[in-house]
Amino acid sequence: MKKSIIALDIGGTKVLGALFDQDFNLIDKKKKSTKTHDGIEKILDQIIKVISKLLETAAESNLECVAIGAGVPGVIKDGVVLFTPNIPWNHYPLADEIEKNFNIPVIIGNDANVSLLGEWGHGVAKNTVNTVGFFIGTGVGGGLILNSKIYTGHIGLAGEIGHITLNPDGIICGCGSRGCLESYSSKTGILKYIKAQIRHGRECVLKEEIDKQHSKYILRSSDIKEALDKGDECMVEALEIAAKYLGIAVASTLNIINPEMVVFGGGLVEALGNDFIHKIKSHVNRYCVPHATDDCSFELSTLGDDACLYGALTLVEERMISQEK
Repeated sequence: MKKSIIALDIGGTKVLGALFDQDFNLIDKKKKSTKTHDGIEKILDQIIKVISKLLETAAESNLECVAIGAGVPGVIKDGVVLFTPNIPWNHYPLADEIEKNFNIPVIIGNDANVSLLGEWGHGVAKNTVNTVGFFIGTGVGGGLILNSKIYTGHIGLAGEIGHITLNPDGIICGCGSRGCLESYSSKTGILKYIKAQIRHGRECVLKEEIDKQHSKYILRSSDIKEALDKGDECMVEALEIAAKYLGIAVASTLNIINPEMVVFGGGLVEALGNDFIHKIKSHVNRYCVPHATDDCSFELSTLGDDACLYGALTLVEERMISQEK
């Protein structure tokens, strides 16, 4: 029986899974809502459902699943999610919980680090030496490739670009701090801005849907694109703010890391494309030191939604190689 690997991208709004065979061919993909508002057990249940469906495909294809890799938002150490701002996990032993259900080895890493690893191994950043990744969706994640290796720091905290403080007196972030990049430039931050404008009596394209669903409303990237295409002034303003703060954060990162490439990914960037990247870059040039952008390219992720999946696959592959040595 041939071997296979399951790769997961677990985010604030979705659980995306993929089955790869031993030659790293993509066999099948499954997707479910994370259902973060329904509690920890429901989130785990959604993850289990995705894995179970993929294991059914593996059995039908005469494949044995030998490992599961996953990208998860937040601070990850030894399979434990120490903290994540958009999912109610705190010191949550996610790897163990999955292993208990399937008796298959599990390796997890920060989703943005894992996504950049995917782009570095299989996408736009392939063979680069020093690269920074910004992944913008429900939150804002970051990843660092330094000297051709993913850099995670002492306890796996490195690359938390979304929680750079840009305004110490700013709005409260999901991490508990104030004025983080994520507070302004993520879908969570954009939704907060839109809701504030609605409370102030402004007409927004999304008002009716937000009023109907209240706290259960989840802002999708497609909603942002639709509102923008309709010329919604509230959304235009929210995106201008998001681009400005992203530009400041990118500029600060360039000043510190001096990378050869900055990769932009995540649902928001995928929906808005290169126009949004150009908007970000226009702010970068205002805040970085002279020549910081010389020979540094700004690139849109080529793997899109699959970046984290290919990165999770690479995590498992590297673990297997290290165990064989």
